[in-house]
Amino acid sequence: MRKTKLGCSAFRTTVSYEESQRQQSILMSNGQTSLSTNVQCTPEIEKAYVHRVYDAIAPHFSSTRFAKWPKVAAFLSSLPVGSLILDAGCGNGKYLGLNAQCFFIGCDISAPLINICADRGHEVVVADAVNLPYRTGFGDAAISIAVLHHLSTENRRRKAIEELVRVVRKGGLVLITVWAVEQEDRSLLSKWTPLTQKYLEEWVGPSSPSVRSPQSFKLESIPEGNCKGSREEFKNSNWTSNENLREAVQSCDQKKDASGASNSSEIKQNQQEYFVPWHLPYHRAEISGASACAVVNGLARKDDKKGAVVYSRYYHVFSEGELERLVSNMDNTVIVDQFFDKSNCEIRGHFCIALCLSASLEDTRENKACKGY
Repeated sequence: MRKTKLGCSAFRTTVSYEESQRQQSILMSNGQTSLSTNVQCTPEIEKAYVHRVYDAIAPHFSSTRFAKWPKVAAFLSSLPVGSLILDAGCGNGKYLGLNAQCFFIGCDISAPLINICADRGHEVVVADAVNLPYRTGFGDAAISIAVLHHLSTENRRRKAIEELVRVVRKGGLVLITVWAVEQEDRSLLSKWTPLTQKYLEEWVGPSSPSVRSPQSFKLESIPEGNCKGSREEFKNSNWTSNENLREAVQSCDQKKDASGASNSSEIKQNQQEYFVPWHLPYHRAEISGASACAVVNGLARKDDKKGAVVYSRYYHVFSEGELERLVSNMDNTVIVDQFFDKSNCEIRGHFCIALCLSASLEDTRENKACKGY
């Protein structure tokens, strides 16, 4: 088995926030733009309805995530002995260590989920999917399971794939899965809240979001401490930093409550942006603190009938062929498999794609690792 040293050399030196802002300011003053800089600036939609939600629900989310998807398990089991596998967006680490003959390193943007992984003895670090902290060509394989659909622009989704490709050596493998809009059970979509077109225009599109103030880029966990329920007490907090986000969710929830549920026939055919609910039961320990603050500030709502606080998670669900298009024209990357799959315990459909990092198709055909999957 290959021995791998997991020291400081394994991680790429990242530019500090202040330095990145200085560089961006110089570029903008010269009338230039930097795509790589812009895509690494987290949009407010992701901070509020991805990062903070998962920070708040981490223990409950982890308790529901234990079954392994057969295709992912098969992929990891097929890798050669001694392979170093990078899990970008590892969540509670359910895939870390699945193949006992390989080495695993995980990362996730949610510190509470990373703490759960660390408590289980995994090698993990807090990191962003669009700025992985690993050296180029460091891993033998990488996986991104149900992560890309939480990124709110096409450029950020493409950048996340580029990062997966960058950190894996030539001849290595990458597996990516995302939620699909083409669900076998179309009634599932009626349980999700479609974002209105007016709201979408503020941030969705092929370009990265507008540059915001430095304060809005700061990522913080939801406060778990003293939450007394007064809106005045939180008016200066990060929870209230974006009125448009809260008003959009409140408006959608009010419409849903008035009609009982969203009518699937009213959902536009090309709708791909949704808020997907997460029900945090009242009896859960984490219901205090963060959830109280979230309800007070309109980022979650109480559902007494179901006995839960309902959080809204942002999703961009993928259409057929969309994931393939994002990968197309990437250097040294060949698609070796793509399929539609369902996990063994969930009814949601997923698009999956397996990549081999090689200079040419001929090299790919000769690569035993690619043949093995």
